[in-house]
Amino acid sequence: MIAASRGPLLRAFTLSLAIAALAWAAGGQALLGRIDPALAIPLLAPPMLLLAWWQRREPAANRFHTGLLTLVFLIAIQALLGLVLAGAAAWLQLLLTTAAGGIVAWLADILVRWRPRLRPLPWLAALLLVTGWFGVGHMLLARLYRPSAATAPAATMLTGLPLRWSGGSDIAAMIARGADDDPALARLLAAGPVSLVDSLADHVPPPGGALLIAHPRALAPRELVAIDAFVRGGGRAVVLADALSGWPARYPLGDPRNPPVTSLLTPLLDHWGITLAAAPAAEGAPIAVDVDGMRLRLFSAGRFDRLPPQCQAHAGRRVVRCTIGKGAVWLVGDADLLFAPLWRPSVPGADHLRQADTMEWLAARLWPGTGFGPLRPLWIRARAG
Repeated sequence: MIAASRGPLLRAFTLSLAIAALAWAAGGQALLGRIDPALAIPLLAPPMLLLAWWQRREPAANRFHTGLLTLVFLIAIQALLGLVLAGAAAWLQLLLTTAAGGIVAWLADILVRWRPRLRPLPWLAALLLVTGWFGVGHMLLARLYRPSAATAPAATMLTGLPLRWSGGSDIAAMIARGADDDPALARLLAAGPVSLVDSLADHVPPPGGALLIAHPRALAPRELVAIDAFVRGGGRAVVLADALSGWPARYPLGDPRNPPVTSLLTPLLDHWGITLAAAPAAEGAPIAVDVDGMRLRLFSAGRFDRLPPQCQAHAGRRVVRCTIGKGAVWLVGDADLLFAPLWRPSVPGADHLRQADTMEWLAARLWPGTGFGPLRPLWIRARAG
């Protein structure tokens, strides 16, 4: 009797390990640096079909118990990995994965026990279950990870990066084609209302609004005064000040249409008692940092060497939050984090396969309470440094 009970137990444990390995290797956990249990959902159909075939001649009660054990082992493995690698277990994802596993196990059991007159039908149905479950699983996850749009006042944005009209040098062709927004601007517009301005002197953010300054060109003194007054008066701001931008230049070196090579916000930062240093020469590749539980990917980010007491440093002083007067400002020593290859998922629209929380982090800073969908990525903790 003991040997008989060990069979289903070993089978369930082996299969749960196989599903966890699939999620790690093929589900995107290893590639993305995440341990999301939900990434296993699109891959559940093949293992559950195999389990149903293994126990096709066993009583219904045995089949149910083995399937339940498989899911229990899978959830335990994923929860343990989450706690060890990310410091959290993502209980909502675990619950969703359990429910999805139960549904596909039930469908697999029905399919394996189906006896149609035409023999190829079960094989075709199995193929349809695997491919259909894979597609529907990814579509479901994309929707659950996608944040809802904000309804707050528009965020005012000033930037020297080529985020709009970035398609070429022929003005007539650009006008005929219409605005060719960079993916970063398109993603921000999808997250909430954005007002892109050329000058802040006459376009101060509205009450309750926020300000995003992304590596601008040289600002006039009155614009610097307007920024300082807005923040000190209780405004929220995010400032991307890159000591050495790696943003790709579309025009020859020295062409003023290219984004600034270095930050031109030194007078404003000096006024706030902040100094931005150059990025370490050894950093030649993107690095992952965690800020408030969200993952950012930075490239040659500068560090804020001098900070007043009212500033709180994150990510090795690459990101800081400062209280200025009645307001608050987030400072990031990198504007390249907006560069789409650093955050955009390789499959368009697949929000659950994103490489970083960059745009979600920005949205949460600009429109508090927004930025994330029902499910959030569970990132493997980045090394501090």
